Amino acid sequence: MFFSTSADFFATVRYVCRWLALSALLGALAGTASALFLLALDWATGTRVAHPWLLWGLPAAGFATGWVYHRFGQSVARGNNLLIDEIHDPKALVPKRMAPLVLVATVVTHLFRLDREHRRVLLMGGIAAGFSSVFGTPLAGAVFGLEVLAIGRVRYDALLTCVASAIVADVVCRAWGVHHTVYAIPFVPAVSATGLAATVVAGVAFGVVGRLFAFATHALTAWFRRVVRHAPLQPVLGGAIVAVAATVLNVPQYLGLGIPTIEAAFHGPLPAYDFAGKFAFTVVTLASGFKGGEVTPLFYIGATLGNALG
Repeated sequence: MFFSTSADFFATVRYVCRWLALSALLGALAGTASALFLLALDWATGTRVAHPWLLWGLPAAGFATGWVYHRFGQSVARGNNLLIDEIHDPKALVPKRMAPLVLVATVVTHLFRLDREHRRVLLMGGIAAGFSSVFGTPLAGAVFGLEVLAIGRVRYDALLTCVASAIVADVVCRAWGVHHTVYAIPFVPAVSATGLAATVVAGVAFGVVGRLFAFATHALTAWFRRVVRHAPLQPVLGGAIVAVAATVLNVPQYLGLGIPTIEAAFHGPLPAYDFAGKFAFTVVTLASGFKGGEVTPLFYIGATLGNALG
């Protein structure tokens, strides 16, 4: 017998219904926000490809970005790290201008009288919903939200919220007419000792490159801050470096999201240095002060590195 009394049964039903409602609301908001983001990103990518000269506007765009963050956004400059800190220690420390979802989550917290632990669960659900709807991967989004506190340690009390919000967010995003890129894998090799050994070696290589990416980004960020004292001018320098390097080296494939290259990585050999090229361009962009946009480039680095190892 699952419930000792009828009161326990109805309490469980109320709990489930409450969190399903919250998850549905969170998923709908995240799915809508992601749809708008992806449509805007698709427009920006298409415009840049159609007008290559826009690349030379990168320093000016960098100054605008740097000035806005310097003037109004210093409290949100840490980006994703703020969300991680808030999940670890929910104190409403995330500035509400960081994202509409944070504002909504705060309102929902007061409306439903969520305590500290419930607020943490709600934020984890929001992360799951955001990941799910942006990449069209509800299962991966749910797992990412569950493991955001510590890799390998799952918060089972957030399981319902993360799964439900991730599914709803994906459905809502698709309902807005957004279509995600589908990466077709031609075949799956049979399990063998050689294949397993190669997988281990590849995993070590991916981990080392990921660690180097984090180290290089932090080190170059410190260099930009030493060389250029005025924060708004740091992305100006970074934008100029990217524009000149991309033009001189003639490597448009290292700009933007790089989805065509990711797709190509599954179908044939690519230059073995592609992962290093995208690595360098992404690190310079982020370290100089441009915000966001590192996840898909990291997919690019991983896909091309795997292609090179293969």
